[in-house]
Amino acid sequence: LSGLWGMYSGFEVCEAAALPGREEYLDAEKYEIRPRDYSMPGNIMAEIGQLNRIRKAEPALQSHTGLTFYNAYNDNILYYGKHAQGENARILVAVNLDPHHPQEATFEAPLWEWGLDDEKALEARDLLSGHVSLWRGKVQRLWLGTDRPYVIWRVAPARTA
Repeated sequence: LSGLWGMYSGFEVCEAAALPGREEYLDAEKYEIRPRDYSMPGNIMAEIGQLNRIRKAEPALQSHTGLTFYNAYNDNILYYGKHAQGENARILVAVNLDPHHPQEATFEAPLWEWGLDDEKALEARDLLSGHVSLWRGKVQRLWLGTDRPYVIWRVAPARTA
C-alpha cells in the first residue's frame, strides 16, 4: 500500500516461528546477527526482487500518496489502486487475503477516473506476467490462487475505447 516499505531480515526465507506469548519472532535479530541460507527451498527471494523492480519502474508505487480503495465483491480480496501526479495510468492491485484457499471476485474497473462511460475499455498490463488484456466495461472478474495470491496491473484507457 505504501511506497515506503521494507522488511525484516529473515522474511524472505519465510521465518515466522513466534516466541510463545510474545509478538516477537524466534529467529529475530534483535540482539544478534544471524547468518541465513538465502537459497534454501521455500524462499521468496524472486518475488521480493520482482516487487522491487516493479516499484522502481512505477512512480505511483514510490510514494504513500495517491491511494484509493475500490470495490471487489469478495471480503477475502483487498483491491486498491495507486496513481502518481501527472501520470495517466493507474496501478491496480488485488490481493487474496486467504492463505489457504483460492478466491474469485467481481470487481469494478475505475473507468470513471478517466471520465469514461461504464461500457468503455481499459488496457490492463499484468506487471507480474507481462500479459496485456483489454477490459471492456466497468465489471470485471478475477481469480487469485494460493500459488499466485496477488496481481498488479498498470491500466490506462484503451486506444480503441
